[in-house]
Amino acid sequence: MIFKSSTKKTLIALAVASSVMLSGCQSTASTSTEQPQATVASVASVVVTAADTGTTAITLEQAMAHPDWLGRQAERAFWAADSKTVVYAQKQQGNELRDLYTQAVNSQAASQVALNKLHTLGAANAVYSADRTVQAYVFEGNVFVKNINTGAITQITHDSAKQSKPQFLTDGNLAYRQGNAFYKVNLATGLQTEIANLHLSDAPEGIAEPATYIAKEQHKLIDYIALTHKNKKDKQARKEQLNAENSSIANAQFYLGKGNELADVQLSPNGKALVAVVKESRSWREDSDIMPNYIADDAGVKAEKVRRRVADEKPITSEVIYIDLVEQKQTTLAFDTLPGFDEDVLAAVKKENFARDGKTYESQKQPRAINLMMDWGWDQSAIVWNKTGTQVAMMLEAWDNKDRWLATVDVANSKLVSQHRLHDDAWVNYAYNDFGWLNNSDTLYYLSEETGYSHIYTKPLNGKASQLTKGQFVVSNLTLTDDDSAIYYKANVEHPGLYEIYRVDPANATSEQVTNLDGMTDYKLSPDQNKLLLTHSKIMAPPELYVADAKANTTATQLTHTVSDEFLAKQLIAPKIVAVPSSHNTEQPIYAKVYYPADYVEGESGKNRKAVIFNHGAGYLQNSHMGWSGYFREFMFHSLLASEGYVVMDMDYRASKGYGRDWRTAIYRQMGTPEIQDLADGVSWMAENANVDTGSVGTYGGSYGGFMTFMALFTQPDLFQAGAALRPVTDWAHYNGPYTSNILNHPDVDPIAYEKSSPIYYAEGLKNRLLINAPMVDNNVFFQDSVRLVQRLIELEKENFETAIFPVEPHGFVQPSSWLDEYRRIYKLFKETL
Repeated sequence: MIFKSSTKKTLIALAVASSVMLSGCQSTASTSTEQPQATVASVASVVVTAADTGTTAITLEQAMAHPDWLGRQAERAFWAADSKTVVYAQKQQGNELRDLYTQAVNSQAASQVALNKLHTLGAANAVYSADRTVQAYVFEGNVFVKNINTGAITQITHDSAKQSKPQFLTDGNLAYRQGNAFYKVNLATGLQTEIANLHLSDAPEGIAEPATYIAKEQHKLIDYIALTHKNKKDKQARKEQLNAENSSIANAQFYLGKGNELADVQLSPNGKALVAVVKESRSWREDSDIMPNYIADDAGVKAEKVRRRVADEKPITSEVIYIDLVEQKQTTLAFDTLPGFDEDVLAAVKKENFARDGKTYESQKQPRAINLMMDWGWDQSAIVWNKTGTQVAMMLEAWDNKDRWLATVDVANSKLVSQHRLHDDAWVNYAYNDFGWLNNSDTLYYLSEETGYSHIYTKPLNGKASQLTKGQFVVSNLTLTDDDSAIYYKANVEHPGLYEIYRVDPANATSEQVTNLDGMTDYKLSPDQNKLLLTHSKIMAPPELYVADAKANTTATQLTHTVSDEFLAKQLIAPKIVAVPSSHNTEQPIYAKVYYPADYVEGESGKNRKAVIFNHGAGYLQNSHMGWSGYFREFMFHSLLASEGYVVMDMDYRASKGYGRDWRTAIYRQMGTPEIQDLADGVSWMAENANVDTGSVGTYGGSYGGFMTFMALFTQPDLFQAGAALRPVTDWAHYNGPYTSNILNHPDVDPIAYEKSSPIYYAEGLKNRLLINAPMVDNNVFFQDSVRLVQRLIELEKENFETAIFPVEPHGFVQPSSWLDEYRRIYKLFKETL
């Protein structure tokens, strides 16, 4: 991997044990002509951060007000078919409706699109013909095609049936899906043809022969019965003959099994085959999985339906069916050709849990439950055909979360062929799973964390894999050009919290930096592949749209200017990003944002500062980065606290995103242990570097951050003098399966991990002040979590906790009055205790 050295930023390789503060002023939108180094030290380089802004003091009421006052940023932006115009949504002032706008890339003016013209805009997931002259998309469930040269639009369907997934076939026809059926339309004649109709039922049995003794005798003795039976068989045979010999009749019925549901299905570009994946149809909940809603519109109590808990999940496996549309034949492909398909990958875990109960575990091989990969950030399918439709690949994962396979189909031998197996003793990441085919060869490209960081690889069908990107950084968001000359990607090469756009040539693994905006940058390649639509933000600046040429060292032009003057006028303290040395990890520091008090003087002494550590949610989320945070209310709250003399720290504790596999999996089977160790290091760092009194430190956070607040106060009761847990998890056995089972396995297999990781088991450790803020209609972390912990604290006769309930709020609060009430309580807690 080749990069040029940077002249814009001073890249300072630091010793692992060192600590550094990143300061300075942010750069403008113009970019450098130089590139950063591909490989950085364990503690990354110095990167510029923002200066404080504004002159008008922020108040708690303003910080928690409806975010309209910040400015209404562009949302869901995408390229129009002409590659000269962008389309984006913008929220209306004072309500939740969105309007759509178009803006030429050479203009600073946007035009609102009338409702009767919305169908003309195309779509973010529009598809293009092979020669890029025609675009197809779906609007409100109907299919449209647009001639890119003339702008002429043709509506292909006009009904209430809801079509989806348009795709151009290699013969020029346009295919689309309607329910579980696939159709193609000849764009020249308008003729619509049913390609395949998939039925989630068993195939019809036809005319059954008499089976019992008396039925057989009936056919022998009664001529009418025998004749009627013969006539039915003749009619059926004639129908089958007609279907086989008359091409004007649609004859593409396939039966995928009674009691199944369709997980995914993808049609080959040549229209000759389908790959369908089915699994047993199961309810997503049990009858007892309800959530009372006490503030209902009819003044009654509504029992809202909610998902089942991880403790109630049972293994489920899928069935891969290859359907040959030409031969009218379907074949089920077994998983037994995948390496490790029957390994007892949890043998050591089971042995430990058995031993605790005085039992002996005997390992044995048996087929594992396997399904399509579920990536939480994907906009692609887990089934991908090559450009010609002659090869298909799919990404599969084990239900136990330890393996991911990239497999192709050997059609001649009706079997799956493993092209790549990614095994992780902890869990395979539910992000960084992009994959596809190069356009001009039967070569796969994919992301893998096998080196410890997500990187790009290519692999010919019958060849060895090649690694295209290398280094201690994370690659994501892949886009391949039509000519295979480049794969564009997003990566944090220069610093874990700074994301730019790069591209790599698959032929020689040479990478180039494309953008150099200093912050958080996402991109979309234009249809003609000559431009990039960028969404870029900085620590102190919400996201705006930019456009740039799709080339190395590009210069970006800002398109939108949506941030309000009112927000720009607010006096806000810019956090500095620091690398806190870790006492439990010799390879990496703990990156954190630090908000210094307005009157702070570097080098001051006396250890008299009070401090707060904020714990971000989601576990696997990055917040100490150079872009605008989704925690914008918290950002303003932290600035307010800093203006009143607090030091505020926001840590990317172990398990956070953006730092590689080992950082992510440090919490395997021990959630709440590494993270709290990192918080303790944060407290020590503030004492040594920010004049903080370790006896005057509080902590708070929501969701996973609320869980961490519990674990900190319960397991290290002298670390913080107060804590606020918002919408908190108290018992992981009650949380959902897809998230929790990755980290803790399943409770029936690994109860040790759940007991070690759930705050309710440590409640007796509470010593200092605790505030629990619990929304009551939270269908993510149930209100029951807080109720059970409160009862436990009551039974333990704890006196220093209080609970605030929010009757109308879901997991993510909506009402400004609720936000204000919640943060007034947090503010009061810290004022009273620190």
